[in-house]
Amino acid sequence: MMKKTVLSSVAIAVLLLSGCSSKQPAVDKKAAEQSQQNVKEQQSQNGGEAEEVATEEVSSDMQTVGSESTASKTSEEKMMELQSKFQTIHFDFDKYNIRPDQQPILDKDADVAKEAQDEFKIKLEGNCDEWGSDEYNFALGLKRAKTVKEGLVAQGVSSEKISMVSYGESNPVCTEHTKECWAKNRRVDFKVLP
Repeated sequence: MMKKTVLSSVAIAVLLLSGCSSKQPAVDKKAAEQSQQNVKEQQSQNGGEAEEVATEEVSSDMQTVGSESTASKTSEEKMMELQSKFQTIHFDFDKYNIRPDQQPILDKDADVAKEAQDEFKIKLEGNCDEWGSDEYNFALGLKRAKTVKEGLVAQGVSSEKISMVSYGESNPVCTEHTKECWAKNRRVDFKVLP
């Protein structure tokens, strides 16, 4: 029985090894020479013009793609620059009216928004501290965003360019359980959108 297994294994190995040849496949030299000749004749008939036209088309396509990426990059850079100019508006506990100390910040934000409104949109993100139910905080965050929107519109920003969202207490910038930290979370942030 063992002889049969060994003989079978040897037979399989011989078959496998004989199937793997080191010879290179035969190439029809006449067909290869004919196709090279056809390419040369076609180039001589066209005077090499087809190759030049193709090169010019590829070159112009690459320039178009390059200018588009440059334009979008400058648009992204403008968005980032405008984004950095906006300042956060803060609110008192359980309030959604603009505090007197926050009015100058809102005035500056309105100037930035007017500068941005020709090319971009602005999203106002209302946020709250952790006090109150989720439903209450989502509603309060939206009221805060709406108050800021009304302040921007009163100063000449187009209302169609402003969107609002409330994150309630789900987007804190500070997670400590202190009065100072909670005060930082009662806010409206600005985001510049394309």
